[in-house]
Amino acid sequence: MKQNIVISENLERSLVVAISECQHDRVFVLTDETTKRLCWPKLSSMRCMQEVTLITIPATDTNKNLESLALVWDALSKGGATRHSLLINLGGGMVTDLGGFAAATFKRGIDFINIPTTLLAMVDASVGGKTGVNFNGLKNEIGVFADARFVIISTLFLDTLDMPNLCSGYAEMLKHGLINDERMWAELVGFSLHNPDFSQLQRMVGESIAVKERIVQQDPHEKGLRKALNLGHTIGHAIESFAMEQGRPMLHGYAVAYGLVGELYLSVCKTAFPVDRLRQTARFIREAYGTPAITCDDYPKLLELMKHDKKNTSGIINFSLLANIGDVKLNQTGSEEEIKEALDFIREG
Repeated sequence: MKQNIVISENLERSLVVAISECQHDRVFVLTDETTKRLCWPKLSSMRCMQEVTLITIPATDTNKNLESLALVWDALSKGGATRHSLLINLGGGMVTDLGGFAAATFKRGIDFINIPTTLLAMVDASVGGKTGVNFNGLKNEIGVFADARFVIISTLFLDTLDMPNLCSGYAEMLKHGLINDERMWAELVGFSLHNPDFSQLQRMVGESIAVKERIVQQDPHEKGLRKALNLGHTIGHAIESFAMEQGRPMLHGYAVAYGLVGELYLSVCKTAFPVDRLRQTARFIREAYGTPAITCDDYPKLLELMKHDKKNTSGIINFSLLANIGDVKLNQTGSEEEIKEALDFIREG
């Protein structure tokens, strides 16, 4: 069953239609503490939201864990949820991932709707059916593929975002441009994140989602082509997990941005990606995201984290690289020396 992605001009009307097409003897809305404060007020006065039960979990990715998941299951159970109930996930990727997993597993699966409230969740987390929680210090270690019945994208929520969260989502858009085509990439590296044009951004969000949707439809369970979406993520996830272990969690998109710099460097070395495109992309990322707080002493730990990546086979670190913008080369490998050089380039430029 293909999920419906709605780029909404009128959130209330879109919600009424989506709810009417889902089973719903009871409706539950999942927020975290941040989206309850900033985003729930945009929905709470709507007529279709008057009878809902609100469930709130602690915010940030450090709480995307079994404890929060159990809290959601418990609230559904105590709230009288049945197999015919509906869960609406209102939040960023942490809420849509965890809420989707809770819905997919409660009574063997109830309908859910995602309303992503961060740019990252709009272009990445809420499309593609991946749900899950972090476990044993590893991101998204436990999860299932489960599609939301509807994903409602409303730029109403973009004005609730601070600059770091805007940048975080934008990194995934940049990745979509790199794996898609020159025109899209050029617009992305030419856009002003410090003075964003929100109407232009809404159009770009729609285009970005379309790239991911097209790839996911062709390869829903990541057997081949979908691995293109992993560009920047092998190194990026390692940097993100390392930062979490150090007690200074990093926004996912920042880690992906650093991962893009490193994996485009590997693309130059391994698959002849054009050096000028690397320089332009790396310059844009350094100006918007800075550089990560890692030293060469951290390389053994980062390599170890890369070896844990779910995309690997037999412990060989696997990359999705580019021969050019839009020309993805899957299942590439890099030696430890090459990966260390890529980490040097991320740190020093």
